Amino acid sequence: MTFSKTLCGIAGAMGLSLFAALPAWAQAAPAATIDKGDTAWMMTSTVLVLAMILPGLALFYGGLVRTKNMLSVMTQIGAAACLAMLIWVVYGYSMAFGPDYTSGLSNFISTFDKAFLKGITPASQAATFTPGVAIPEYVFVCFQMTFAAITIALVLGSVVERIKFSAVMVFAVIWLTIAYLPIAHMVWASSGLFFKAGALDFAGGTVVHINAGVSALVACLILGKRIGYPKEPMAPHSLTLTGVGTGLLWVGWFGFNAGSALEANGSAALAMINTFVATASAALFWMIAERVNGHKASALGFCSGIVAGLVAVTPAAGNSGPFGAIVLGAVASVICFYAVTVLKPKLGYDDSLDAFGIHGIGGMIGAIGTAIVYSPSLGGPGAADYDMGAKLIVQIEAVLTTIVWASVGTIIAITIAKALTGLRVSPEVEYEGLDLGEHGERAYNP
Repeated sequence: MTFSKTLCGIAGAMGLSLFAALPAWAQAAPAATIDKGDTAWMMTSTVLVLAMILPGLALFYGGLVRTKNMLSVMTQIGAAACLAMLIWVVYGYSMAFGPDYTSGLSNFISTFDKAFLKGITPASQAATFTPGVAIPEYVFVCFQMTFAAITIALVLGSVVERIKFSAVMVFAVIWLTIAYLPIAHMVWASSGLFFKAGALDFAGGTVVHINAGVSALVACLILGKRIGYPKEPMAPHSLTLTGVGTGLLWVGWFGFNAGSALEANGSAALAMINTFVATASAALFWMIAERVNGHKASALGFCSGIVAGLVAVTPAAGNSGPFGAIVLGAVASVICFYAVTVLKPKLGYDDSLDAFGIHGIGGMIGAIGTAIVYSPSLGGPGAADYDMGAKLIVQIEAVLTTIVWASVGTIIAITIAKALTGLRVSPEVEYEGLDLGEHGERAYNP
């Protein structure tokens, strides 16, 4: 598939920005100059995505656990994210977006030729959508690094309150290597299997959310339930902190989505308004679903709806009109509500913080729904002759492949982590709390 106006519409800035970092692009546009405005926007977006992790996700997840596990959750998220950043520089960036293999392996992974960011200098350029306009490749590397960091952090939401810290770190290394990097390459790199097929993923519906959500489900099934689940109450200890974390996630998500346009332009503006309205719609529809099902509209439901909307709009951010984003957010929110309140209790798995129910299910709805809202008849940016049926097939294939790949990768990663660390804390530590048992600290004074 070539770099064209059509791809600008359907793949979004992220996929093409990843492609743009390759040497071939530098050769194709040797006269490109750095645009300071786009560079400043991308540096800002990168910092916004970091804020999604620390403190955003750390507070969101931390507030949802019991008091005795607050610090352990924040520590696991922060340490896993830092580890992901180092892996990204050592070999992750090269494996996902480095020079291609000459064989069919290039469909799934890149070479190690850019390991340790070899060959990248302050003068290295990554192309934007505008011919002759570029940003520094280091900025592009940093932006994508934050995506890898938040994805592994999201996985941890299903296994908190009973997994060892050492197991988290071992799992993170292996999972990022065999699950995240190949899927990122397949969907976003120019030689990737689904990039070439025309899969739509503006900012990470498959790569981040389905990948993390499915992995979270597999991980919690292997790890087992928390002691006392579901008979004992395990209510969030601080919905106030969860609410603060939710707000930080929403603010940071503008870097996640609008930043994926790679330029400060109309595409970023479209992603921005969609990130507003899809999220607002999802927040309200989650509370409506609560009322319809005989519950009070809750603060936890409001926060859950916000995250469900953010997840669903991620692949569609630059691939939908605002009305399509509103509908997509509402549909995803209601489906995620039933996944969390009906499906999870019936199946009996202990996904502690509903990483699968919101990120996994919401990511699937968003990825498949993107093929629908992309249609110009629904206000999307697709061409007049857009073939929705064909695009739906491509999206479903990408979703199914991600589900299978993430599942297998997680089984391998967590099995190795179990063999090396034992995986789960002792019953004594679980009763006492991981804050003291694993880290020797308390979140709050007695």
